[in-house]
Amino acid sequence: MALFALSSEHFDALFPAEVRQRIGAVAEIDTELVVERFDDPRLAGRLAELEVLITGWGCPPLTEDFLAAAPKLRAVLHAAGSVKAHVTQAAWDRGIVVSSAAAANAIPVAEYALATIILAGKGVFTLRESFRVDRTFKLGHIHPGIGNHGRRVGIIGASRIGRQVLELLRPFDFKVQVHDPYAEGLDIPLVSLPELLSTSDIVSVHAPSTPQTYRMIDREGLALLRDGAVLINTARGDLVDTEALVGELRTGRISAVLDVTDPEPLPSASILYDLPNAFLTPHVAGSHGNELARLGECAAEELERLVAGLSLRYQVTTTDLDRVA
Repeated sequence: MALFALSSEHFDALFPAEVRQRIGAVAEIDTELVVERFDDPRLAGRLAELEVLITGWGCPPLTEDFLAAAPKLRAVLHAAGSVKAHVTQAAWDRGIVVSSAAAANAIPVAEYALATIILAGKGVFTLRESFRVDRTFKLGHIHPGIGNHGRRVGIIGASRIGRQVLELLRPFDFKVQVHDPYAEGLDIPLVSLPELLSTSDIVSVHAPSTPQTYRMIDREGLALLRDGAVLINTARGDLVDTEALVGELRTGRISAVLDVTDPEPLPSASILYDLPNAFLTPHVAGSHGNELARLGECAAEELERLVAGLSLRYQVTTTDLDRVA
């Protein structure tokens, strides 16, 4: 037996009718029942037979009491990215198999990063501001210092998202380099963080948020950036020292495209809203709107593999936890 456990707010978007039908075809499940609490009275008599939990944002933690009430639970299939909020140590200790849709969620983030890298290379973010102020331009004028031919792009983090960005960049005439102490098997130059920051025109951040990566781009690192460099952050806001970033942006020396910030959301009085060289978006790089169905489809595919006795394609293990979001 299977069960949906997540916020009902996102249920229909994650699991539209066709995805629920796909799930219902391979598992005993009430495709209209979604719970946000494991003490939901509608679960009376169900937990004892529960084998598969299909989760999403808002799933409650798998406490020892819940696990005791669900002795047959053998798999958690998460229709979102990180599993850290609900998969407890007790669940890992019991040997429950865990899967995540992080790979599916990586797709729109990588697309966003590619788009912003290309636009940054064309100088769009700074030219848009000058055009908005001047409201005119000289037809045929060739802007010096912009363009994507041979532009050096630095990717921080060969994560699942980072690797997708690397693949998306291949058809273009960029010179790409990577910083990631865990990276293996890449055919792209691996460099230290200081070297990447000091030699890249565009830096795109894709590292996970861990104690080791907290403010990995600090005041000293930001000072290494070339004049005119663009920093793009679609990962987590706490990877960048916000106060130090504001200081660099105030000089006008660099620019930033920030889909995530620290804190998040920013206080309404933050100067980042007003600086012309800071381009902010409201945490939209990840899955939104019709992209959510891709996450549900990922969970459905994993369920089909589980029922067929196949290994999960996107299994998460405890050894991954120190290196993933």
